[in-house]
Order: sequence, then structure tokens, then C-alpha cells
Amino acid sequence: MILSVRDLRVSFRTEDGLVRVLDGVSFDLDAGEILGVVGESGSGKTMSLLAIMGLITDPNAVIEGSIRYKGQEIVGLSARRMQRLRGNEIAMIFQDPMTALTPVYTIGWQIAEQIRTHNRISHAAALDRVEELLAEVNFPNPREALTRYPHQLSGGMRQRAVIAMALSCDPVLLVADEPTTALDVTVQAGILDLVRKLRDTHQSAVMFVTHDMGVVSELADRVVVMYAGRIVERGSRQDVFSEPLHPYTRALLGSIPPLTGAKPHRLPAIPGSPPSLLRLPKGCAFGPRCPVRFELCDEKPPLVGGSHAAACFRVSAA
Repeated sequence: MILSVRDLRVSFRTEDGLVRVLDGVSFDLDAGEILGVVGESGSGKTMSLLAIMGLITDPNAVIEGSIRYKGQEIVGLSARRMQRLRGNEIAMIFQDPMTALTPVYTIGWQIAEQIRTHNRISHAAALDRVEELLAEVNFPNPREALTRYPHQLSGGMRQRAVIAMALSCDPVLLVADEPTTALDVTVQAGILDLVRKLRDTHQSAVMFVTHDMGVVSELADRVVVMYAGRIVERGSRQDVFSEPLHPYTRALLGSIPPLTGAKPHRLPAIPGSPPSLLRLPKGCAFGPRCPVRFELCDEKPPLVGGSHAAACFRVSAA
């Protein structure tokens, strides 16, 4: 087991009181496995990644629960010990490569800096390693790319540079925060192929966060669906896509255009919008938008089931 998250809760002290943005999140991730985490904006996907990376530094944050990496508890780990893991054994691909990269340094310098931070290696040897990495992520001219600044690269090339940086120290765990957002379909397909190839080559565990169910269906081995800071469904890709249990999961899948058959006049949409974490509805957070809500939904549903589980009283009653 590479990663084991148990009952993770993240809250922030505000003028309106304590706001809980993650509420009892639990999942596991094995070596060589790709876990897809999906949900609307504000569901807690990125916050889960930041907690794993130890990047929630707000003094008003309250983090509870357990995050174990290879059996080592990392919640409460000192900044120095966390820094030894971050970028070395646990690496992150950020959503926006333009803000993840420093504009005043070349791509080669930035990736080489990370390599030299975690390894005793000369600058020249680090640049040779950077060239190998850029070739691995399909840069057409890796030697020339070493001298390029971020603004001189296309969005797809910048994203590949960020992926190369994340892979520079051969991480055991790779977490990706919507790395295909704002990329065109062709570039997106190339990035997904690259993630699969790198998983197979390095046997890294991958946690891939996205709001796109189509991306999850192409990439993930197992799927976690989040809503309002909670996991509402989790299971294998085949189980979740062929037999979705939670009404929210069914609604997300129903909003995907069909590849075959008659073209629908209008795609189904989920009514309403995600709730404010300051004013969560009573009971099930998805209740106000749920087409099958009934009286029992006034209580908070537990996540029930084995390898395929859902937080829905309809499931537990079936």
C-alpha cells in the first residue's frame, strides 16, 4: 500500500465559524494504480491533494485524521521531513503550468534545480537528466528546450515541462490536479497517454483529479466521486461506470454526450448548484438537487458497501 487516507477532515477558522471543506475522506492507493478523483468545483478534490502534499499552510487550517505514505504518518510531519518527501518521493502536477513555473528562469534551470535539491549531482549532470526527461515527455527538441522560458512554450509544452519536473526524481506517488484543463482535445489525449506510459514505466501510483468523467473513463483503474467535501461513491472504473450507485454519479454520467445512437436534443443537466460549505443542507448535501430524495435523506448518509460503496440511503435500503 503506497497511500492510505483515513477519516481526513480539513476545516478553516473564519469569521462565520469553522468551515469544514473535507469531511471524513478515506481511500487507499496501491503501487502502479491510477485513482481518478472526480467532482464539481468545490467538492474537495484539490484540497485532498494539498493535504497529501503538506501544502495547507494557512494558520487557520485544522487538519484531522490520518494520511499514511508507505506506512509513515505524514499529518503533523515537520516541514523539513515533509520537504524531503515532497518533490522526491511524492510529486505533484499542478493545474496551471504558467503559474507553477517561474517566468524568469529557463525550463532547464528549474527542473535541474529540483533534481539537485534532492540529489548530490553536478549542474551539468542535472541538465543531462533534464534533457532525458524532456525527451521522455515528447519534447521535439529537448536540448533546445532547456534554454526556453515558460512564455516561449505552448500550453501543452508547458504542461509537459511540469510533468517532466514532477518525474525528475522518479517519485513513488504522483498526484495530478486537473492537468488537462484548458488544453485542446488532441493535446489532452497526448497528456493522458503520457500519464499511462509513465505509470507503466516507473510503476508509480497516480492520483488524478479532474472534473471530466470522460477523462476518468479513459485513465483510471479505480474512481472516487466527491461532493461537498465528502466521498459519495468509490469503486472500480467498471463498477462505477456500468452500475453507478449514487444519484450524483448517475447525473454526472448522464451529462456526457453519447458516442453512439441518436443525438439528444438537449443533454440532461443537474439542477441547482453545489451548496455553500458555510450553509450545508441538513442531511445529505446532494439532497436539494436529488431527483430521488425521500424522508430518510434528512440524515447524513454513511458510506456503505465493500469494494463498491456509496453514501446514499437508497443504496443501503436496496
